Amino acid sequence: MHRSPTSRIRIVSLAAAALLVAGVAAAPPSSAQETSRLSAEPTTVDAGLGVDEISSSPNLRQIASLPKQAPFDTESAYGTDMAFQGRYAFVGNYNGFVIYDIARPSAPSILSQVLCPGSQNDISVHGNLLFLSTDSSRSDDSCASVGQPASVKESWEGIKIFDISNKRNPRYIKSVETACGSHTHTLVPGKDRRTVYLYVSSYSPRAEFPDCQPPHDSISIVKVPLNKPTTAAVVATPNLFPDGGYEGRPGGSATTGCHDITAYPARDLAAGACMGDGVLMDIANREAPRVINRVRDTVNFAFWHSATFNNAGTKVVFTDELGGGGAATCNEATGPQRGADAIYDITGRGDARTLTFGSYYKIPRANADTENCVAHNGSLIPVLGRDIMVQAWYQGGVSVWDFTDSRHPVEIGYWERGPLSDATLTLGGSWSAYWYNGHIYSSDIQKGLDVLELKDPRTWTAKLTRVQELNVQTQAGYLSW
Repeated sequence: MHRSPTSRIRIVSLAAAALLVAGVAAAPPSSAQETSRLSAEPTTVDAGLGVDEISSSPNLRQIASLPKQAPFDTESAYGTDMAFQGRYAFVGNYNGFVIYDIARPSAPSILSQVLCPGSQNDISVHGNLLFLSTDSSRSDDSCASVGQPASVKESWEGIKIFDISNKRNPRYIKSVETACGSHTHTLVPGKDRRTVYLYVSSYSPRAEFPDCQPPHDSISIVKVPLNKPTTAAVVATPNLFPDGGYEGRPGGSATTGCHDITAYPARDLAAGACMGDGVLMDIANREAPRVINRVRDTVNFAFWHSATFNNAGTKVVFTDELGGGGAATCNEATGPQRGADAIYDITGRGDARTLTFGSYYKIPRANADTENCVAHNGSLIPVLGRDIMVQAWYQGGVSVWDFTDSRHPVEIGYWERGPLSDATLTLGGSWSAYWYNGHIYSSDIQKGLDVLELKDPRTWTAKLTRVQELNVQTQAGYLSW
């Protein structure tokens, strides 16, 4: 998330904070621990839903759904990640990206669509710039490119930059090639406010790939001068694993790069989900991030996929994308500790900070064997005094859960559709589910954009916070709670 000036946060939130902080101050010191385990909304052990049938907890309901439209209405045109700015939502797609007008969350509309194939088109925005990740080998860097083997030296993968000053007509202005492409990227504002950096994550090198040679233990850092974005270039490729990453095991990925990084620039921290390793980094020097702690889960985690800090910067939630997102893992055979989230507390100070495991969290519903389901992308909900997030689980739907007590996380709301098919497993479901200015937005791989409304007394303070820009993997602190 791009950190917005304080003036962009509604003044009413300060008043609410003052009232609630006063209440907390009046409580006995042990009260937070005594109330940390919230009672969950009723959930079912086996959803047992029919095709496209909707089920939800009483506190979470769908208020809008806008299907994919041509040229993004085919099964292979997967909807992917999201970013937000003002009244607009930007949603990546394997074939390009879509800009939605969400001024009325209950009636979103498509403002423009840009056809520019290149999976997976991970997306972020900053001011008048939009950034796309291309992680499929292409014939060139244009939006008219076609697939071409990575073994061909002239093939291209990396970052594309668009000018979005005219939301109805975005202009492609620059490309930057990066080693092994760009599966995801994380926008990190420079300290001079005249620059942004893109931390580019990529993986899976092979000896026959001229631009993706093993070992690949690094990330690429692209520097973008805001007053002249067409001069953007790779300025560093720091090696995060000089001693080598996790060597892998049956059922557990070796580390050959990172899948995703979440930055918390105000605290000079970042958390990397790097296939077989989870890392905590110091990013005080934006061009030279340093790993200060590394953890592994050699029992339950298969693929370290993404990370989320709590607002205080004292916890990280890592996700395990067991099965690569294409498998049915929300079932009794897989169990509650695989394909799940893992909550880690950050303890210590400075370079002595360490990640300490707390517990796992997985949705408490069994899904059909025709539903791909596993932990995926989510965001914090800015709730005063608690750690609550919303998260996508592909065809497992959307879950809202509380991890204030790191050892006893609990779901407090959910929404989901039944399977796309009751006969075959078709890739679909919620790729990302994010809170933005009072509502939850879900990018569904096949169904398009869903908008959900959460009404719960435990989360009402979140509706008082407004931000001008949101890139979820760029976390900004809310009020100092």
